[in-house]
Amino acid sequence: MSNSVITIRGLCKSYKKHEVLNDFSLDDERGHICGLIGPNGAGKTTVMKIMGGLIRQGKGEMEFFGDGDDLDKNRSRMSFMIEQPIIANNMTARNNIEYIRLLRGYPDDRRVDEILELVGLTNTGKKNAGKFSLGMKQRLGIGMALLPKPEIMVLDEPVNGLDPEGIVEVRQLIKRMQEEWGVTVLISSHLLSELSELCTDFSIISNGRLVENLSREELLIKCRGHLAVRTDNINKTAAFLEDKLSISDYKVIHGEEIHIFERQDEVLRISKTITDSGLIITKLNEEGQNLEDYYLEKVGGRNE
Repeated sequence: MSNSVITIRGLCKSYKKHEVLNDFSLDDERGHICGLIGPNGAGKTTVMKIMGGLIRQGKGEMEFFGDGDDLDKNRSRMSFMIEQPIIANNMTARNNIEYIRLLRGYPDDRRVDEILELVGLTNTGKKNAGKFSLGMKQRLGIGMALLPKPEIMVLDEPVNGLDPEGIVEVRQLIKRMQEEWGVTVLISSHLLSELSELCTDFSIISNGRLVENLSREELLIKCRGHLAVRTDNINKTAAFLEDKLSISDYKVIHGEEIHIFERQDEVLRISKTITDSGLIITKLNEEGQNLEDYYLEKVGGRNE
């Protein structure tokens, strides 16, 4: 049985002749933090606006909690913070959250204090939100979205423009939401490095298309320094590496290539051992990228 709480299939959206989304698909499992990563203009915000019912897709299907028949009903179990939090700058943090409590019809006013504590704004007192730092405003916006105890949070670029301290604060808050409250999170960013330590899964989008889905573990393996080996018999190669060189830290990729993560300074010895075993080497390269380089390669270069 699938544990997916967000399922998107074949999403398309155009404005006049400009194609924003083209056959975009996404799965987000319960309790995961999925990073929707892509350059500015890639279509991230459009995906989230369609999810929130703010605009309609041209084509495609969506399901929330395994149900695609009543999206509005299921959206009541979700919260969205798209583009930027809508905050009354002439009101305190408490009054902003209290306003959302009344607007959403949440009966327990004790929830306001709980949210203020969670987002670290308990001691802001009578200070109006207009005088908050950008990081404080982002945390207040997340707190307002958290008030009705959503099962899913959709956050559009919540760390955009923050200084390093603000980024850490928002990361810690999102991690706490997931670990302590079990909230499933879909979070977008144009910088993989900002989310690399936070997300459990990544969906890379470019020019409105899904480029790649991968888990954090898969991403780290792809970016880890290694020797990439291809031969005319990859299974025999793996056996020879273990038997003749006692190499155990390796991974066979799609049955076609071996990534060796140890003894990378012994390229000649590894090469000779493979060829002496009667195998033909078709590739032997030193590879490995940092997370940001990997992302830039996938989306076609650095974005402004």
